[in-house]
Amino acid sequence: MKAKNAISKLALENGVTVKEVRAEIQKAIDEGMKSTDPQAMEMWKKVPRKGERPTPEEFIDYAAKKVRKQL
Repeated sequence: MKAKNAISKLALENGVTVKEVRAEIQKAIDEGMKSTDPQAMEMWKKVPRKGERPTPEEFIDYAAKKVRKQL
């Protein structure tokens, strides 16, 4: 739920639609998953997802949890 709120807030702050924000985040995820760097590949394996690629919400939730652990 927090990820959806974050996406909505980003859309509002930037004067774009939620759909546009989600599309940009998904594009970044898709590009990142193309990396052949072994560390990047390992990181992407750890991102929980229901499908082949994580959704923006799944990635935001994962990243937020990683950041919280480091604080």
